[in-house]
Amino acid sequence: MTDTESVETRSDRPSGHRTTNNSKTDLRRIGAHPDHWYPVALSRDVRTGRAFAATFAGERIALYRGRSGTVHALEDRCAHRQVPLSMGVVEGETLRCCYHAWAYRGDGRISQIPYLSKGDGRPPRGVRGYPVHEAYGLVFVFPGAPERAAGTPLPALPTFGSARYRTMTYSRTVRCHYSFMHENLLDMNHQFLHRGVVGRLRPELLEHRADARSVEARYLFTHAGGKRNRGAGILAGEGLTGRGSSDVMTIRTEYPYQTLDLVPQGAERPAFRLWAAYVPRDAEQRICHTYGLLMIEKPRVPGVLQLAWPLIRRFTERVFAEDRMAVEAEQRAWDEQGGDRNHEVFPLILDVREVLRGNGVPLGAAGGRAAAPVCGGPAAACHRHGEPGTPAG
Repeated sequence: MTDTESVETRSDRPSGHRTTNNSKTDLRRIGAHPDHWYPVALSRDVRTGRAFAATFAGERIALYRGRSGTVHALEDRCAHRQVPLSMGVVEGETLRCCYHAWAYRGDGRISQIPYLSKGDGRPPRGVRGYPVHEAYGLVFVFPGAPERAAGTPLPALPTFGSARYRTMTYSRTVRCHYSFMHENLLDMNHQFLHRGVVGRLRPELLEHRADARSVEARYLFTHAGGKRNRGAGILAGEGLTGRGSSDVMTIRTEYPYQTLDLVPQGAERPAFRLWAAYVPRDAEQRICHTYGLLMIEKPRVPGVLQLAWPLIRRFTERVFAEDRMAVEAEQRAWDEQGGDRNHEVFPLILDVREVLRGNGVPLGAAGGRAAAPVCGGPAAACHRHGEPGTPAG
């Protein structure tokens, strides 16, 4: 929780304190800020001795795992003929282009051009190398200014790997701007959408807080009847059982990530914790890839969670499918209408829009992220995204 001295309790403000400001930049035209760690692949998909194609906001990234087990991330183009390096061959700790066999080190520098002779022209130094880190079964890259990577922490997930919890991992593409995903999870008033899965749930917003980088909401959930999927009850432990129980759900957007904790009535720990990241794939950022880690508390009876795992997976996949249907419909409406015609009235969502707008970066005139230097030196010496043939700094 953020220090209460620096956090404003929005529910204490007079009603009607917000009005629609049409002069603000459309949030769907705000890109994800690159100066953060973003997952771009599951660790298990980047196998030893193989290359893997990933993307961030239209930037193609070649991942490869060397003989030592270390994962490297390079701009996905050979500096020679622009052939994707993700099509290449891994040799030890280097990646060799499949076309003319130019070899690259993990930092993007060219280590060998097999046929280069003294009379040939001077070759480029290489391509951009990205800071990369593996954690939580995911491969994270830092697509922003590389000198900022060391001072930018990875998300802290103390529950991951705990003996008390088991983790279910999700990796799904959703055809919408990442902001729709933040809004969807924070606004629990959409439970009508899931009525066929969870029955009748009554969410009550207890409080919400916001600052420049985060928004947090606490809901009280009460099951008010109706047929409920078995996986929902198992996932929530003693909560959401249909016996009049209540549960407290805390959802937080801490830019650029999102978390959700559910604590059943009378419990000391969350029955489950969700961490999610929504990573834009295309330059226009109308498609994102969702990475989710659902950490589920193990029951006291050994083996119960193992038996229930397929039911939980089926339940969560169905809920996600319904959410995806809704947010993709929102994106289609935005595309068809040429902009955001939302008339939002929920203060919580107005707050998270301000956080996403204030921490993101405007998309370029052509729809992509505006070109920005990726080194800390003079502008002329910096490599700009999309500038062909420029060596890494």
